[in-house]
Amino acid sequence: MRWRNREHNEPGDEQTLPLGVPVPVSGEGQRLGVRALLRRMARAVLLVLVGYYLLCVLLLVAYRFLSPPITGVQLQRGIESLLAGEEYRKVQNRVSLESLPRHVPRAVVAAEDGGFWEHFGFDWAEMISAGSEAAGGIRIRGASTITQQLMKNLFGTTHRNPVRKLYDWGLTPVAQVVLGKERILELYLNEVEWAEGIWGIDAAARHHYGVSASELTRTQAAGLAALLPNPRRRTPENTGRYRAEILRRMRVRGW
Repeated sequence: MRWRNREHNEPGDEQTLPLGVPVPVSGEGQRLGVRALLRRMARAVLLVLVGYYLLCVLLLVAYRFLSPPITGVQLQRGIESLLAGEEYRKVQNRVSLESLPRHVPRAVVAAEDGGFWEHFGFDWAEMISAGSEAAGGIRIRGASTITQQLMKNLFGTTHRNPVRKLYDWGLTPVAQVVLGKERILELYLNEVEWAEGIWGIDAAARHHYGVSASELTRTQAAGLAALLPNPRRRTPENTGRYRAEILRRMRVRGW
């Protein structure tokens, strides 16, 4: 009987390694392993994104009847305060749309989304106009509708990023169907930020004018609407020209 020499393998013999010693992997094998890992990571990210989208849809169904316990932007402000070592302030008094004078929601619509009652969540004409202005060198301005802004406030943050925009766009048609126009406007008026720590039209009215939202005059309503593009920097005192423009838009519409 002939014994093979394990110390010196003959040509053609398979080499073996002691237990615990990793088997060398070829360059091609390493590339395949990296690709498999990337595919698994991509699937995991996709599952998270889809899962969060479905959660947002379910929450929209709930928000048709209930008030949000907290919004994405409120959570963002809380985290920012925590990181800055500051106390988080939140003042909010929700009111129904029916309890407000008609000029209050009209002022907000005139300021933020003139075609709100006509479009289905996207104002294509306004988006094209804003894009043309940006391409022509005119300053970039937003063209998002009240519905899109509400989706950002409920489920996103104030940061600009493509993922947030994707959710804004993907949830807007669902919100139009599930919530309806009046509920969208009511939620927007109650959940949007009007100053640092001030949430909703009623808290804003008390903070800036010392009256409840139901007592706002046309001029005061336009004054609050003028703050919405940048509520942490704007005040009724430094937005007089824009307030006058909002009142002009309201007159043109017969409001």
